[in-house]
Amino acid sequence: MRDEIIAAVKAAGVVGAGGAGFPTHVKINAGVDTVIANGAECEPLLRAHQHIMAAESAKLIMGLKTVMLATGAGRGFIGLKRKYEAAVNNLQATLQRMNEQQVEILFLPDFYPAGDEQVLVHEVTGRIVPEGGIPLNVGVVVANVETLINVTQALEGQPVTDKYVTVTGAVARPVTLKAPVGTGVGELISLAGGAAVKDYTVIDGGPMMGKVIPAEAVITKTTGGLIILPSDHPLILQKTTPWATVANRAKAVCCNCRACTDVCPRYLLGHSLEPHRIMQAVGRGVSGDTAVYTRAFLCSECGACDTFGCTMGLSPRRVNAQFKQQLAKGGIKNPHHIEPGRTRAERDYRRIPIKRLIARLGLTGYDRPAPLELRDITPGEVRLLLSQHIGAPSKPLVKPGDRVNRGDLIAAACEGAAVSANLHASISGEIFAVENYIGIRSAEAAGGNVT
Repeated sequence: MRDEIIAAVKAAGVVGAGGAGFPTHVKINAGVDTVIANGAECEPLLRAHQHIMAAESAKLIMGLKTVMLATGAGRGFIGLKRKYEAAVNNLQATLQRMNEQQVEILFLPDFYPAGDEQVLVHEVTGRIVPEGGIPLNVGVVVANVETLINVTQALEGQPVTDKYVTVTGAVARPVTLKAPVGTGVGELISLAGGAAVKDYTVIDGGPMMGKVIPAEAVITKTTGGLIILPSDHPLILQKTTPWATVANRAKAVCCNCRACTDVCPRYLLGHSLEPHRIMQAVGRGVSGDTAVYTRAFLCSECGACDTFGCTMGLSPRRVNAQFKQQLAKGGIKNPHHIEPGRTRAERDYRRIPIKRLIARLGLTGYDRPAPLELRDITPGEVRLLLSQHIGAPSKPLVKPGDRVNRGDLIAAACEGAAVSANLHASISGEIFAVENYIGIRSAEAAGGNVT
């Protein structure tokens, strides 16, 4: 049964829908005792996960049970916040109706980053993932709730063709939509009533870990939200500050107050990451202790240090990211793998409350409901990126001029690669481009029905 599940999940092109995009068939090919459905959705303004937990409760539970079966896990948890009332009520009712004894709902405090895999593992099980490790190291698999719904659909022979996306921020009408993968960002902004400001910038993901993208970009299997903000919003300015400026500020301004370390979730879990020491090394320019720099590998880039910790406008997160890139280019791997015996004593009172974080980010005015609207979205064309997952890009199986139907396999997981994923047509139509993406023009726009 396990082999059949893994094969079905691979065939459907299921990847982590929460942002990382790790191919799910690889993740569940393991033996663990616990599976956790991640419904924390701790990034401010995003609403998609809480909506789909309410709307697709049965599919979520079935997906969780399927992963438990594949991994041999005897326990399953759904981690979410009590404030997601509709999701909580529907999940509890569904579990009761199914007489489910192995799956339990666990309520998480309303803090950031409750959805970080390592933080979530500790909140649910009390275990601490080792430095540089993954939940598998402590007998746990963590899967995003939308990923688990896609697992259920994979067993029904339905590939991943759509993505739930919250469109919010400076738009006329925040909304959560289910759209074909590859739909243009501009089209989804229009479905939210259009931007409320002329000069705006788009963040793909949450305000903390999301990336600035061009307005002509498209959604992928990992897009959880589109946040539209004025281009002069402090959050946008922070995300678009050139690296040279970030580095110069780190050298000139950091006073080693250690506020960044005090709020670092990995430090609070007991890891040896101390962002203020890395910033100190940058300011001095040299350090005989190479471990100071290599501890940057332990950074999850959650942004707690610069967005909530530092009062000087510095970015330890970007400094750590830069070090990781440079060390990796030099062939240096993470040498830190200790297993913390316990969390820091101060952890419980240094969690970041979501409401305070929203205020600190300057997003209070944008913290509005974004209700789920299940409408028929039929874009004139889609562009499906060949690399929208961790690992090797998918290999195209089509050429320009080919006609395809929604759900057809158009690019296969790279043969021989340890990690890759299948890609399927999200609409029916004609292939108009095969580059680093596969472009499909809808049947109507292509001048006829697909047969």
